[in-house]
Amino acid sequence: MQLRRVKILGTGKYLPGRIVTDEELDERLGVPPGWVHKATGVGVRHFAAEGETASQMGARAAEAALADAGLSFADIDCLVCTSGTKEQPLPSTAVFIQKAMGQGESGVPAFDIDSTCLSFLVGLDVMSYMVDAGRYRNVLLVATEIASAGLNWKDKESAALFGDGAAAVVIGPSGTDESSQIVHTSLHTYGKGAHYSEIPGGGTKYPPGQQNIPVKDPFLFHMDGQGIFRMASRLLPDFIAGLLKQSGTAMKDFGVVIPHQGSAMAMRLLRKKLGISESQFMNITPNHGNTIAASIPMGLHEAIRQQRIRRGERMLLIGTAAGLSLGGMVIDY
Repeated sequence: MQLRRVKILGTGKYLPGRIVTDEELDERLGVPPGWVHKATGVGVRHFAAEGETASQMGARAAEAALADAGLSFADIDCLVCTSGTKEQPLPSTAVFIQKAMGQGESGVPAFDIDSTCLSFLVGLDVMSYMVDAGRYRNVLLVATEIASAGLNWKDKESAALFGDGAAAVVIGPSGTDESSQIVHTSLHTYGKGAHYSEIPGGGTKYPPGQQNIPVKDPFLFHMDGQGIFRMASRLLPDFIAGLLKQSGTAMKDFGVVIPHQGSAMAMRLLRKKLGISESQFMNITPNHGNTIAASIPMGLHEAIRQQRIRRGERMLLIGTAAGLSLGGMVIDY
């Protein structure tokens, strides 16, 4: 186990106001009525308003998390953006979140941690060690995603799946009389699956302006859903078995299991393969869609708000990400 005396102090969420229904997407994608719902299991998702930025959304979620924690920005030692997408290539999105919060002269360190859909889990893992070691006291983690900006509408399966939104979590040290802690984290990456989920263009390999890029629609999102499903289905059972063994837990020990909100197929795979009961499973896909790295902290926020998890109870965060990466974290809330 990798015990860290770290506590979740507060959470917050922001969803943009534009609601996009399955029926609207059926019409936009030119598919039969009901196709989008059957393919994605979503229902409704939110898209950012025209001119709304990821940093603005992240700032609103961050402010909500600070209020929930009973803290102000002055109590924060570090701001980390844990998103799978960037507002712009340079500088980091965390800088713009700080600025959008009206704290552009605060001097509080701000940087990004990116592991695509697992960015929040990875950021929480990394920064929990910093808090446990005393390097920082209170850390603000923000995941904010405008997935709609990069959707490839020719790829009906992926275009119908995603939504926009932001979530934030404040962490700090646990008191000596508190049971809150991070028990164990496991992360595995298999580069064999690197091309199953990607945006090929925009980096140094295929920079903007380059002519004759040998990839169709290089600046839009591409996903091989079947490839991801096959690889994840093969790897997840042993991965979770190892995580449970290393943390000394069993699936029945968790009050709630919060997955990355992928697709309806991914949700079914997780529950069936891993033996997660319906009462444990925190599925927010039907009214959020896949919000990339914001999906796990959104699920965490909703689990706390809906009292699906209470102080002292144990929970599991799990997910997959482009890479192909697998991640899991055991937390005593």
